[in-house]
Parts: sequence; structure tokens; C-alpha cells
Amino acid sequence: MSKHEISRRHFLGKASCAAIGSVTLFSGLFNLKASGLLASNAHRMNFRPENDYRALVCILLAGGNDSFNMLVPSDNSSFNTYQETRSNMSLNQNDLLSLSAGSGSFGVHPSMPEVQQLFNQNKLAFLANVGTLVDPISDRAQFESGMGRLPLGLFSHADQIMQWQTSVPNSRSANGWGGRLADLLMASNSSSDISMNISLAGNNMFQVGNQVVPYAITPFGQGSTGMLGYEEPGTLSQIRSAAVNNLLEQQYQDIFKQTYADVIRNGQESHELFSSAVANIGLSTIFSPSYLSQSLSMVARTIAARNALGMNRQTFFITLDGFDNHDELLNAHSALMTDLSKGLGEFDAAMEELGLSNDVTTFTISDFARTLTSNGNGTDHGWGGNVIVTGGAVKGGKIYGQYPSLEVNQNLDVGGGVLIPTMSTDEYFAELALWLGVAKSDLPLVLPNLGNFYDLQNTDAPIGFLL
Repeated sequence: MSKHEISRRHFLGKASCAAIGSVTLFSGLFNLKASGLLASNAHRMNFRPENDYRALVCILLAGGNDSFNMLVPSDNSSFNTYQETRSNMSLNQNDLLSLSAGSGSFGVHPSMPEVQQLFNQNKLAFLANVGTLVDPISDRAQFESGMGRLPLGLFSHADQIMQWQTSVPNSRSANGWGGRLADLLMASNSSSDISMNISLAGNNMFQVGNQVVPYAITPFGQGSTGMLGYEEPGTLSQIRSAAVNNLLEQQYQDIFKQTYADVIRNGQESHELFSSAVANIGLSTIFSPSYLSQSLSMVARTIAARNALGMNRQTFFITLDGFDNHDELLNAHSALMTDLSKGLGEFDAAMEELGLSNDVTTFTISDFARTLTSNGNGTDHGWGGNVIVTGGAVKGGKIYGQYPSLEVNQNLDVGGGVLIPTMSTDEYFAELALWLGVAKSDLPLVLPNLGNFYDLQNTDAPIGFLL
């Protein structure tokens, strides 16, 4: 079994404790926090008909995706510059998978035929040179002068992976933009029994709001995980379950004991609701055995159960690990690009099967890109990089933004092939938030730094990649 194939042991070691905790704690906490919010935020929605469903699926490429090997200029002059800069980390020009002519002369990594197909079908787009920014930084001179504020902990995994999830680049925020978005939009759902925000990566910053916390599931079985051993077959289990029920149903004078019992009971009830809703969902789309594909399969099943769960708006969060390739970049990155491409292609097929292609948008984030220059057998921490957005509502077949020159020491290179972003994460996320239903006037509540890059009075979309 390859390291990218799905593994119960891998998942349990990484996230099942968080998932079980989320089922028994976070879903209960969500119910306690959300009870008074649904009506109060109803007026803030850009309301659509009740049967109108939309979802965002966020895939975190954890560790820093070497995205200038994911999307590569393919004309002779630009490729020669790419090859000279990247040296032994460059791909072969003839191996690149060409993109439709309307995009200019670009190709994608040879391990990404599904991404090539989606792009050429106008269902996938790239956004070029995106990154965390507090203020616009025009060039290396401004960067070195200190005239523009820089993201906190620039080039740090911990800080940058947080900032892509919070979109608050100048502080260590306690919640994420997906959580703040859900605070505003969860009133559109007819039920609050399950959180609008579903995680297949355990706890995450992206989906934590002031009122909303994520509901964590797994790619296995019916997705949700309840209390271990509860209601399993057998006399001993029945005795144990009866004892647990007795403890949870008691009224405790100690407020902490009572709150804990309420949260655990709510969590178990949410687990039973969720697992029942997805139990009989079957899809003809075949998903690969990789962890990402199986996670996307569970997302598809959850979306298929949207009516039973009372959902009109949802977000999903998935992590694909393994991108911190300081060593053995070419082989490791090729395997990851295979998993990402297959997963996106399979998920697109599932959305087509459900008739929801136009209603679900999938997008990638990562800590940062990596250096254009080689460290000998890999690449190091960078800054601006390229991302993918895909779905039927995407105006695909295009590369949005300014794809930078890959020449070293050009005006966006702050040293060693680290590129200043020319598009902020705020602009990227604002368009996704608007598409999901956030009112333009409420965007600063979701993305407090947006005003440094986008005028809310502008009638045009921040970027223009969504219908």
C-alpha cells in the first residue's frame, strides 16, 4: 500500500480522536451556541429559494504546494526561463499537459490529466500568484523598505497555514473566514441539528466562527462517529448503553456536569441523525482509494443527503498532507498531484451525477508556494503561488491574475525565488463568499482586511472567476 492510499490506522492516528470529540462535543456545542442566532441573522442573507443549494469545498494542500510545478508556462521563451531558474527541480517541457489556447501557453503537471480535462472543459480555473497580504506590496523595493505591512510570521508554516484559513494576516485570529461566513448564512438552513460546516480533517481554524463550530466526520462507513461501544450488538453493550443513558438523563446541580451531559447527549443525537441520513446514499461514481478521494466521496454522500439534513448552505474542509518537500520534491509532488487530480475529477463526476455541478465549488489553499530555486533536492518556503478553483459555476478555461515572470531577481522576487503575491487571499475568498450568498455589505465581517484590496462600491466582482 502506497503512503497515499487510504489507511484506517493513518486516519485514526491523525484525526479520529478529534473527529470523535467533534461528534460528541463540537456538534453539541454548535447546538448550544446556535439556538438564538438563526432568526437574528435571517435578514443578513442574500435569500434564494429554499430548494437552492450551494456548497464550498476547501482542500488544504498542507505543507506548501510547489505550485509553479503545478502550472507551468510552456512557450519556448518562458519555459527556458522556468528551466534555468528551477534547474534540477524543473519538469520536462514535452511532458506538460497542454491547456486550451485561450489560457495562453501553459501546461499542467504531467500527473494531472483530470485537471487538464476539467480546465479544457471550462469547469476549472487557476488563480495565479495568490498569497497572504496585509497591504498591497508592489515590488521588492517596497518590500525591503518596510513601507508596506507584512503578514505576521511570513514563511512560517504555523502562521501562514492559519492565515489562509482566517484571512486575518496581521494577527493570530481565533476564528476562520469559513466560520464567520457560516455565522451569517446558517439561517438559510432549515435545521441546526448538524453544523453548516463539515470537516473531514478534525478540528480546523477555517470553519470556527463566533457562533459556529465544525462537525467532524470521517471518510469511513457512515461518516459520523458516536460514543465508542454505544448501542453495539450484544448484552454487555446494551447494559453499557443503558448506564450511559442514565448518566446523561440525570439533572445535575453542578453546572459544568450538566453542560457536559447536555453536550454529549446532543453530540450522540447528531451522530445518529447524520449517520441515518447518509446510510442509504449510493453513488455510481467510483472514487480512488486515496485518502483525498475517499474524503471527497464522503462529501458527495453528505451533499446527496442535504435534504434529510436540512441544508441549503454548507462548507466542507479536507486536508491533503505531504507538501513540505524540502527533499525528494519531484517524486513526492508527482504522487500528490496524482491524488489531487484524480480526486477533483471524480468529485466533478459525482456532482454531475447528482445534478449539482453548478451548485458546488471546490477550491484549494496552501500554506504558501515554494521557492523557484532548488535547495539541491527540493524547495523551501515561498510566498505567492497558484491555486485551483473548480465547479460548474466557475468561468473556467482561464488563468486569472498575473502569472509572474519566473526569472530570479526580477521585481517580485524578494530572494531565492520567493515571489510577492499579486493577488490577495482576501480577493480570492471574497468572490467565493459572495457566490455562497454573503451580502456585499457584510463582506468586511467575513474578511476584515478586504478593504485594502477591493472597493465595496465596485459593481464588478473582486476577480470574476465565478458566474
